[in-house]
Amino acid sequence: MVKDSDDELSEIDPILKAEIMEMQACPKCGSTRIMRDYECAEIVCMNCGFVVNQKIAYREWKKRTFNGKQKTKRASVGAPLTYTIHDKGLTTVIDWHNRDSRGKNFSVEQKAQVYRLRKWQRRIRITGSTERNLTYALSEMMKISNKLNLPKNILEAASIIYRKTVKEHLINGHSIRGIATATLYLACRQYGPPKTLDEIARASAVNKKELGKSYRFLIKKLDYSIPPLQPNQCIIKFSNKVTVQRKVEKIVYKILTASKDIKLTSGRTPTGIAAAAGYVALVLIGERKTQKEIADIAQITEGTIRNRYKEIVNRLMFEISL
Repeated sequence: MVKDSDDELSEIDPILKAEIMEMQACPKCGSTRIMRDYECAEIVCMNCGFVVNQKIAYREWKKRTFNGKQKTKRASVGAPLTYTIHDKGLTTVIDWHNRDSRGKNFSVEQKAQVYRLRKWQRRIRITGSTERNLTYALSEMMKISNKLNLPKNILEAASIIYRKTVKEHLINGHSIRGIATATLYLACRQYGPPKTLDEIARASAVNKKELGKSYRFLIKKLDYSIPPLQPNQCIIKFSNKVTVQRKVEKIVYKILTASKDIKLTSGRTPTGIAAAAGYVALVLIGERKTQKEIADIAQITEGTIRNRYKEIVNRLMFEISL
């Protein structure tokens, strides 16, 4: 009798395992420190961050099960859990295609019956004030995230923070939209790209003053330790908005590193020192841009760039090897 091959393999096939565990070299830097991120379906170099391959498949053999408990534990079907949905994506959704599994159209009576099922499914999906709160807040956070093009991990982290806020009853007496927007800003400060209060406030319908107040409230009640924004984090934001050459970023990194070594960045706003370093780099390579253009991109005043520019030129110009 021939047994099912999936049931026979209790572990990964050695040939397939050797193919999966085969070390690859990064074509960018030549490093062999390669990480496979199956959630993002990418192979990433841990040395320089270069994406070696995309859309990789998660190849794992089905494990044998001997009882109902193991079958439930080892099941690998269904959509992944996500905190961006109030029920974590576990409920079943009845679609609006009036066809059965074979593609046959419903009759009039069947359409009416399925319509009633959809209606009650929507009603029973949200039960209680807590789930209604999560539904509204998470939808607002998703809208803001789409406007700012934030990565998915930032939205997931903000959703977890908001769930913790609701669980500890910190939302009482505060605006749902304000707290939801503040959690998104908090997640950006912790893990994501640098976003200012002005950018978050413009993408949402929350006032900047209310957003700052809600953010400070969350920091105090949840006991979070948020590191201060570094000028290096603003370089990517600066280079994305200004069409410059690749070597400009390298020069800016050198300027900021030297400025940090002599503590020139102490007491200065990170955005201002990064914008001034970018202006110095543009002047050095001969790409002429006015201080007003840089100030509009960095959302600071021309006087700030002018003052930081003078400090960098007077103290660092002869110390940097370009």
